[in-house]
Amino acid sequence: MNHMPRLNRRAFVIGSAALGSGLALGLDIPFGGPGVVRAADGSPEVNAWVVIRPDDTVVIRIARSEMGQGTLTGLAQLVAEELECDWSKVTTEYPTPGQSVARKRAWGDFSTGGSRGIRASHEYVRKGGATARAMLIQAAANEWKVPASECTAANSVIMHTSSGKTTTYGKVAEAAAKLEQPADIKLKDPKDWKLAGKGVKRLDTADKTTGKMTYGIDVKLPGMLNAAIKACPVFGGKVKSYDEAKIANIKGVKKVVKVGDYAVAVVADTWWHAKTALDALPIVWDEGDNAKVSSATIAKWLEEGFDDSQPAFVGNENGDVKSAFASAAKKVEAVYAYPYQNHAQMEPLNATALYTADKCEVWCGTQNGEAAFAATVEVSGLPSDKCDVYKQLLGGGFGRRGNTDYVRQAVAIAKQIPGTPIKLLWSREEDMQHGAYHPITQCKMTGAFDADNNLTGLRMRISGQSILFSLRPEALVNGKDPATFAGLNPTGEAAIGYSIPNLLIDHSMRNPHIPPGFWRGVNVNQNAIYLECFMDELAHSVGQDPLEFRRKLMSKNPKHLAVLNAVAEKIGWGTPAPKGVYRGIAQHMGYGSYVAGAAEISVSDGNKIKVHRIVGATDPTYAVNPAQIDRQVAGSFVYGLSGLFYGGCTVKDGRIEQANFDTYNSMRISEMPKVESIIMPSGGGGAWGGVGEPTICIAAPAVLNAYFAATGKRIRSAPLRDQNITFA
Repeated sequence: MNHMPRLNRRAFVIGSAALGSGLALGLDIPFGGPGVVRAADGSPEVNAWVVIRPDDTVVIRIARSEMGQGTLTGLAQLVAEELECDWSKVTTEYPTPGQSVARKRAWGDFSTGGSRGIRASHEYVRKGGATARAMLIQAAANEWKVPASECTAANSVIMHTSSGKTTTYGKVAEAAAKLEQPADIKLKDPKDWKLAGKGVKRLDTADKTTGKMTYGIDVKLPGMLNAAIKACPVFGGKVKSYDEAKIANIKGVKKVVKVGDYAVAVVADTWWHAKTALDALPIVWDEGDNAKVSSATIAKWLEEGFDDSQPAFVGNENGDVKSAFASAAKKVEAVYAYPYQNHAQMEPLNATALYTADKCEVWCGTQNGEAAFAATVEVSGLPSDKCDVYKQLLGGGFGRRGNTDYVRQAVAIAKQIPGTPIKLLWSREEDMQHGAYHPITQCKMTGAFDADNNLTGLRMRISGQSILFSLRPEALVNGKDPATFAGLNPTGEAAIGYSIPNLLIDHSMRNPHIPPGFWRGVNVNQNAIYLECFMDELAHSVGQDPLEFRRKLMSKNPKHLAVLNAVAEKIGWGTPAPKGVYRGIAQHMGYGSYVAGAAEISVSDGNKIKVHRIVGATDPTYAVNPAQIDRQVAGSFVYGLSGLFYGGCTVKDGRIEQANFDTYNSMRISEMPKVESIIMPSGGGGAWGGVGEPTICIAAPAVLNAYFAATGKRIRSAPLRDQNITFA
């Protein structure tokens, strides 16, 4: 294997981002037999994406991570569609990021977030399948001594059309693996798909159902020890001292180690012994000035960002808002707020690391295998060809496992106990109180009307946190965080759906010490609430129907309007609702997809909400597996409604207060509404949209708008828990 230079994490991740859009086929592969690269079982690799066994089993390599969203099955469908293989004989495996780097990033981008799993890799994975098909056909044609153009393939069988000869993929895979990969490959038109576009069953369901599936938390290695960790409860604080002598005699304890300058870990024979000892370990923290911060001080700081004297980054501007306000016959103003929220994935963060002087290996669930690999390289201090990461299925990700803090900790601990596998498992409390939280923001909005009740101006000032400032400062554009304006941009994959003559949307960036992260759906979540609830306020302020008010502003945005009209029709907007039932509606765009939602609710005692029904419409341009999209929409409503009703993290003495599910709740099945999903891919060759995250954002504003219809009261902050509003 070629020796690779040492890489630091930042350089590696930046380089990966720059290279991530392409796939190099026809690689000069630095290992394997003469002209053939073999899988672990000896089967030939036709190319980086396809391994075919003699029994015709097709192994499809999947670089993206599977965390319940169905990416693994969807990507396999796309490869299999072009490969023309027997779907009943398809299985999958993860390549490792170490292998990929050694092979000049043969599998492209490993990152799985921003609903990019399929939409950002569909073209090159399809090419992988199409290339393998062409090579298999060529191998059969060579054996028969006929032109490849006279041969066809279907269901893993190759046929010579004129003679009727047939063979199977498994019989020619060895010969195909020795061929040069063709340079020009034509992909199918989606209208000709036979497997992609169909709601086939997921490939991972059976193993999940039987308990065969291995998650990171399930990893077991010979001689493995277990580690529990505790970081300073105040972000930015440090370890001042600890007295390990006090736990020296506790059963099972092997070692106490300092991790960086901010955490202490106990290594023991079992995790429970490690945690018990850690809880008994006297630790003195230097909490620093951040211990003075509270939710109230953060809120006050954000409110100060609304002052026009404060600097702000402009995200979207047209016309002259000041003139529109100066000449307005009527103005409407409101301030909304959105809290910190925890990812709260069911599987707490964990990683298993084995370090020796010449190799470092990590087993973990990660949303970005290459970032986990880069972290392993950096912390271990070893060259990249001496490191690797073995991805496991994720027991929930939602953006949290895109970070590498837990990987870095596991390697740092293992490095202090060389030759022994160490499994680091965060406690639930550590996981909840040391997250990377949905960013906290507030938004002040003002709308202007002329004498005929036409909306002539809209001003939105967002004050609050930037994720990129904390996690990817190199992605800032002249200091501005473009992601802050998701769903509010003039164009692009997260564009605003309204045409308003005079518009100004800007961001006063304020970054408290609580670290932000990419929380499923990210900034479209609060931006949809801000915009769509305020649109409802504007409509009601001039006595107009909320749907008709929106429609008048959407004539230049037909795809936004199409999904809005679809949910309005399905919910029966123009007809009376059942007695005691009230409706709300919302639309937005995120991750290249157009989404809309309409909710029916009833309210009892003024504060108990029963969400009876939500209709969601999604236009992702193309739909690879409609059944999975339908489930993703329903799942996204669980996430969106959990966030609305329960999902708020508060800060006291510089630390997050919510430590477990008793104070950070999630929806129960009995609280779940009926979900009706409309999947309406518009096709037409446009950019592909995502489906895992976009529809989350419409659940909350649809319900909040319905709550106003029911009670006449506006709710302008979340969670509803803090306002004594609950599920009925």
